[in-house]
Amino acid sequence: MNSNAPTGTPMAASSLTRAVLEIDEYAAGLGWDQPARLFALVDTVKLRAEEPGLADRLGVGSDGTEQPDQLSLTPVEQDELPPGTPLDEFLGTIGWPDAVVGCALAIERLMLPPSAEEAVPEDLTEEQLSRWVAEHPQRQEIRMTVGVLRDGTRESAVRLRDQDATTEVLTGATLVPGLADALASTFDETD
Repeated sequence: MNSNAPTGTPMAASSLTRAVLEIDEYAAGLGWDQPARLFALVDTVKLRAEEPGLADRLGVGSDGTEQPDQLSLTPVEQDELPPGTPLDEFLGTIGWPDAVVGCALAIERLMLPPSAEEAVPEDLTEEQLSRWVAEHPQRQEIRMTVGVLRDGTRESAVRLRDQDATTEVLTGATLVPGLADALASTFDETD
């Protein structure tokens, strides 16, 4: 991925928002029905200074817009998540090196509007619930891109498949709190 946002990515106020939108745009370019994608977020200036070969391979060049007092983030895609492993279990195995200042995940899911959630039958297994949601006429396919920094800063972007346009992407720090919590836990120091 290139640290320079694609032309379709709108300007954003924070470096984390820009990184999340860049990842969303990257995932959108790959199309739908993709596996979850995990990204390390690294300081662009430090990456160019400490790992110039890697920066070149990633296409990370100075675009002249970085300010010395502002963090600029480069998303670095990680290996594919292991198939069949529940996301929460996988995230529990991650430990990031100090050079990683944040992480992000892009993942597709089905969701129901609140009115449909009231009709969910009780006592369904997880598999039965997944099937029920997948067959529901009001289901919506979404892609959630959630990023967190070591300091606790969070950002999310949500794209609906039936409104698949950059101008329709919703952003906000609290859109996907559970996933943000899970990603933040990958930075918890354990002794």
